[in-house]
Amino acid sequence: MKSEIAQKIIAQTQENYNLLADEYTRTRAFITPDIKQLAEYVKPGDRVLDSGCANGRLYELVKERNAQYLGIDNSQALLDNAKSIYPQAQFQLADALALPFADNSFDKVFSMSVIHHIPSKELRLKYMQEALRVLKPQGLLVLRVWNMYVNKKAWDYIWKSALKKIFGMSEIDIDDIYFPWKDQNGNVVAQRYIHCFTDGELEQLALQTGFKVVKVYKDQKEVKKKTDQAIVNIYLIAQKP
Repeated sequence: MKSEIAQKIIAQTQENYNLLADEYTRTRAFITPDIKQLAEYVKPGDRVLDSGCANGRLYELVKERNAQYLGIDNSQALLDNAKSIYPQAQFQLADALALPFADNSFDKVFSMSVIHHIPSKELRLKYMQEALRVLKPQGLLVLRVWNMYVNKKAWDYIWKSALKKIFGMSEIDIDDIYFPWKDQNGNVVAQRYIHCFTDGELEQLALQTGFKVVKVYKDQKEVKKKTDQAIVNIYLIAQKP
């Protein structure tokens, strides 16, 4: 993907989540079981970075485990909502591709449904490199992405996008799609860029960055046939050497 196209997509994603911030916060006010399970990696006294924190819901779990929390996002509207919900928490407007923190600053970096919104392998690698840089030695990256290949609703977008790329009609890569966010009336409010990861690709990205892969696994909800569920995930637990 051309760098100018990637930068355009990043800007559009930021604009989308500023537009969708209130709806996002309304529909994601609860803490999902998988996030609760992932929060078990947090130990008392840890310094935790929530990279792409959105409305900040991970904060509650980090606080319960007597750890320090810092949430960053590039959407000011989402951060405003997070600050309103959790006024006692620390949030900061920041670019996850150029984190404003010193090397070896955090014990854990959490990345919940963020990296699949980052266009181009080059920038996804940069995202991972920044997470690696700010982690302390032996620190953990806890990362989640959507598994679009088991989502029936996504398949129409996947094959159409691939055909456009094959015939030179698309500026995005062959495993990329634009997936609509619809309002309660079914109207499309925004088209979200999503890179469709496989577990193997995610593992290779972590290894290429320099992480030691602890575990890569998929949602237990995944079955042999594709699912209509909106969110099915792939998870990566990786350690800084």
